[in-house]
Amino acid sequence: MKLVTFRINEGLRAGVIVDQYVVDLNKAAAWTNEKESLPTDMTAILTAGTPALEAIKRVVTSIKKDIENAVTSKIAKPLTDVSLFAPVPRPSKIICVGLNYKDHAEETGRPLPEYPLLFPKYVNVVNGPNDPIVLPRVSKEVDFEAELAVVIGRSGRYISEESALDYVAGYTCINDVSTRDYQFHSPQFGLGKSFDTHGPMGPWLVTKDEIPNPHTLGIELKLGDEVMQSSNTKELIFTVEKLISYISEAITLEPGDIIATGTPGGVGLARDPQRFLQPGEVVTVKIEGIGEIANPVIAEKDIK
Repeated sequence: MKLVTFRINEGLRAGVIVDQYVVDLNKAAAWTNEKESLPTDMTAILTAGTPALEAIKRVVTSIKKDIENAVTSKIAKPLTDVSLFAPVPRPSKIICVGLNYKDHAEETGRPLPEYPLLFPKYVNVVNGPNDPIVLPRVSKEVDFEAELAVVIGRSGRYISEESALDYVAGYTCINDVSTRDYQFHSPQFGLGKSFDTHGPMGPWLVTKDEIPNPHTLGIELKLGDEVMQSSNTKELIFTVEKLISYISEAITLEPGDIIATGTPGGVGLARDPQRFLQPGEVVTVKIEGIGEIANPVIAEKDIK
């Protein structure tokens, strides 16, 4: 399934993609007489666990049989008429992994890490799949990083690698936008990784049943029509299972938490000459089996 968060006048709602329509899960559960009430918030849905996901499957089956009436009843809208936001609008944690592709480590001149190199992004970065990336007026060194994001579906601590995928709800795309000069102001990357809007995600959360192996996915980033990054998640140094297990040795993972698994080679910082984002460009991140996000780049002074 493809789970989404979409905008309405009153705020944000959780939905699911049915064919080319976005279905409001809370309304659809009532409309289909589903015994399981479904929350309006994605984190609450993930927290509800398997019963909620099974209810969503039943809703999808019912809606498919009567999509025209669902549209008439304003339970479903054409995807083209809906503004999507990040699938998980306010994750409690966004944990990122640095140097997790060999070619990226090599292009930065750094040795392969012995342990996962972890750093945070904060919730203010969360951005929609088609929303603008804002270039702050204090920097001209804003970079791009295509990454596979893991969305946690169950709480856990000391999770074994063997059971790690049991704690995954699904996967989405993320652009780990990085303000490089601020990133290297100190050994801690957090500030340079956490400027407003610098974490677009989406377009949806693809549930793990549709991606049984997250290590076989093509991943690509384009600026306009130019391919800047092209790789496959089979090149990850630390697997999804290893990351979940290692992180959970210290941190209790919770439903809705995001793990950004690292970026392949081709980032702007490592190019000669260096290549940073410019106003007017569009950055597209595409991951096989998930979809793509395409974010326009604007200068902070252009915000109205």
